Amino acid sequence: MLKKLRSPRYQDLDWKTVLFVLVIVAVFIRFPFFFRDYVDRDESTFILMGQSWVNGNLPYTQLWDLKPPITFLYFAIIIKLFGKSFFAIRFFGAIMVALTSLFTYGIAVRTTSKKVAFWVAIFCVFFQSLFGSLQGVMSEHIGTLFFVAALYAITYKIDAKWFFTSGLLLGLSVMTKLNMAYPVFCLGLYFLWEGFQADHALKNIKNLVFMGIGFFVTIGFTALPYYLQGDIQIFWESIFEAPLAYSEGKFHSPWRTLPYVGTIALLLGIGFYFRLIDRRSKNIQLLTIVVVGILISYVQSGKVNGHYLIQLYPFILIPVGIAMAKLPPIKSKYRTVLIMLLILIPMESYLEYGNIISNNIKKGSFYNGEGIDVPKYIEGNGLETKNIFFTEYHIGYWVLDEIPPTKPATHPSNITREELFPFMDNPRKTGVEELKYIMEVIRPKTLVARSGKKIFDKKLVDFNTYIDGYLEKHYKLKATVGRGLIYQRLE
Repeated sequence: MLKKLRSPRYQDLDWKTVLFVLVIVAVFIRFPFFFRDYVDRDESTFILMGQSWVNGNLPYTQLWDLKPPITFLYFAIIIKLFGKSFFAIRFFGAIMVALTSLFTYGIAVRTTSKKVAFWVAIFCVFFQSLFGSLQGVMSEHIGTLFFVAALYAITYKIDAKWFFTSGLLLGLSVMTKLNMAYPVFCLGLYFLWEGFQADHALKNIKNLVFMGIGFFVTIGFTALPYYLQGDIQIFWESIFEAPLAYSEGKFHSPWRTLPYVGTIALLLGIGFYFRLIDRRSKNIQLLTIVVVGILISYVQSGKVNGHYLIQLYPFILIPVGIAMAKLPPIKSKYRTVLIMLLILIPMESYLEYGNIISNNIKKGSFYNGEGIDVPKYIEGNGLETKNIFFTEYHIGYWVLDEIPPTKPATHPSNITREELFPFMDNPRKTGVEELKYIMEVIRPKTLVARSGKKIFDKKLVDFNTYIDGYLEKHYKLKATVGRGLIYQRLE
């Protein structure tokens, strides 16, 4: 295997060698983040939901978040097998990124050379692991793995068995990230169109039927625990109705997605226009229709966060890699510069390596971040944890073995998303009413916030005005741990 890695002959690469390289690269880039308290607030919520499931509560029954249940199943399985381990959650996240990149390689190698496919896979690891909040395990990582595997199955062999397999995987993808239903629908339309164009419509319809059966088998198995528990309405409302209400929220607008959608459309358009990408290739057509479906989902949701783009990377990198390979070769005098740039790409990882070493020297632990340090201070100083309220660093609930004070508080920002309250079976009607219930009825003895940042979005003046005034009157600042502010109730 090592001999193959040293060889410049890309045609000698096999699947085991490619997987070995991708795992090494993914683990190296992501390793220092195995010890971070949290990388993204969403990941903290997923961990809380997974722990609740391990404790015997189906998602949405005790705690609530706006994601389908397969997202939480990943975290529940890891916690069940390895306990409360940031390391295990992130390690298997790195393996997941490597597998996604491997399937991307598998699709690419049927469309272009092994050399191009290999570098597409390497950059797939980079783009899923760097630039912002991608070092944790996001729902997009999980859902994209299932979707790329499904697309690989379709390109592997056109028959009913593989379409059924792809249907199962597509179902898992949608039950991880609901917006993936858009590219699934676009794939169906593509195969109908392609069948009529190539005069084998009946064959494609039969394959699509098997894909649909696999898809709904997955949905059915996901819904089964709720049906057996008599909570099928919670399943339907939380997974299908709540996201539609969320997409109509006051901070969402299709116009905000245009820079992302326009850039991707422009790149594809340039590639097709200058014939850098062969639009007659069936695999390129499949990739394009998937990209179109994902972009439509962004427009419909009216919002694009950095981690949303994880869904795009495997499908857009292949045509981009093919186009780049057709450009004039880089002159030898510039190759050293290119190699240096490649080495510098994981700069975030290098900085985090320094951070964990520094933390170990100062505090005797590689694990770092306020989500770990704040709970450690609370436990070490015997502060009250019953009904504790984390407005920030809410991974602290998991570390302290506590639960949020109310369903909307599972993710602190959900307190402000009152359009979702009906789907949480929440008795309060407005976000401010929910916040007042937490502060004035539950009356948490300890509250955690973050210095230098408003507790809620700065646009939410009424929320911030209320809680700032309430904290000033009823709480005192007990300690500052890093950027974490620990407040204690006065009475």
